[in-house]
Amino acid sequence: MRVLKFGGTSVGSPDRMRKLLDIINPQQRQIVVLSAVSGTTNQLVNIANALYEKKHEEANALIDILEEKYIDFIKDLFPEPAFLKKASILITEHFNSIRAFTQDLFTVYEERIILSKGELISTALYSYYLEQIGIKNILLPALDFMRLDEYSEPNIPYTTAHLTPLLNANPDINIFITQGYICRNNFGEVDNLKRGGSDYTASLIGAAISAEEVQIWTDIDGMHNNDPRIVSGTKPIRNLSFNEAAELAYFGAKILHPQSVFPAQKYNIPVRLLNTMEPNAPGTLISSITSEAGIKSIAAKDGITALKIQSSRMLLAYGFLRRVFEVFERYKTPIDMITTSEVAVSLTIDDNQYLDEIIKELNDFGTVEVDTNQSIICIVGDFLASKSGYAAKVMDSLKSIPIRMISYGGSSNNISLLVNTDVKNDALKSLHKGLFE
Repeated sequence: MRVLKFGGTSVGSPDRMRKLLDIINPQQRQIVVLSAVSGTTNQLVNIANALYEKKHEEANALIDILEEKYIDFIKDLFPEPAFLKKASILITEHFNSIRAFTQDLFTVYEERIILSKGELISTALYSYYLEQIGIKNILLPALDFMRLDEYSEPNIPYTTAHLTPLLNANPDINIFITQGYICRNNFGEVDNLKRGGSDYTASLIGAAISAEEVQIWTDIDGMHNNDPRIVSGTKPIRNLSFNEAAELAYFGAKILHPQSVFPAQKYNIPVRLLNTMEPNAPGTLISSITSEAGIKSIAAKDGITALKIQSSRMLLAYGFLRRVFEVFERYKTPIDMITTSEVAVSLTIDDNQYLDEIIKELNDFGTVEVDTNQSIICIVGDFLASKSGYAAKVMDSLKSIPIRMISYGGSSNNISLLVNTDVKNDALKSLHKGLFE
């Protein structure tokens, strides 16, 4: 069995929904994971923000706009009166549910319920559409089998135990439809896997049922060797190892949710990145097979803050770094990059929520310098220790770009550089020219 995930643009219009059957083969057994219709989650976030601020009139106006969008959507998708009525009832029920939150206390629990509506609507509509054209399918509620554990991590054994019986009970059905992104937490409350989490859902389901393959269908033909929005002449990468893909996803390649690689890697489930607009394009295959050594791709991550802690007490002192890291641990703030010298340590974070508190505590260790508006540029490949010249090629390509930090050697798949965001685009172009052209 395969798991096929389609993003918001792939179901963004009635015509796009209809064209999914160019990809989904009703003769093959598969689980189809759908995101919300494009633009829906952003609008639901706006509604939730208005409710947090007790702007009920604004929230109701936003709800009306989104409901009208779906009314037009279903009129196009369902020419059969019986199915149009069925879809109309669905839309009315979901939007009345959202409106009910304008009458009462609004908390994060209610917000999560609102944010789940996009996927609940898109999957139901697609299931109805397949019924309308005579294709058997079963809608599997992700809230019945996607669960977080007490550490807010996905519980794959729970998914296996609760999803497998549903599949086995319907041996004559080939198409199962379910929601990406949404789940329940350890208390049974509606929760989610954060933005972009539909990729993660597909990977988790693939791991849970030992799928033959997970396919992530988007609007680009696989992972490219640089950011095509910034650099011209980029090319899709045909093969990546799990480690290479994980580095690229974490450090800015938007095509794949950063955590999606890990369940697939742990359970050795190949992941294929494919283009809904060009179904015959080969895309990118991510697997345990390592392709040829060398530099594969470049990605960049914005919104980075660099901190430098300089202290003479660090010289020859054991335990200094541990105490520094404990500060970030207390504030649950992950560190991306780190470099050290005899008397200083520099590191980066991408979450500034507790930056002021962190700086205040770090001042006890020495002088703290802070640089915001930074970007991490990640050069990914298979850098064999026995081969030389990788770092030299990278640095030669950036000889005109000021570099704030360099991290090399922590991974055999990654060279990371920190630059000011103002020069990021120039750096990406220079690297592309120097490494690929």
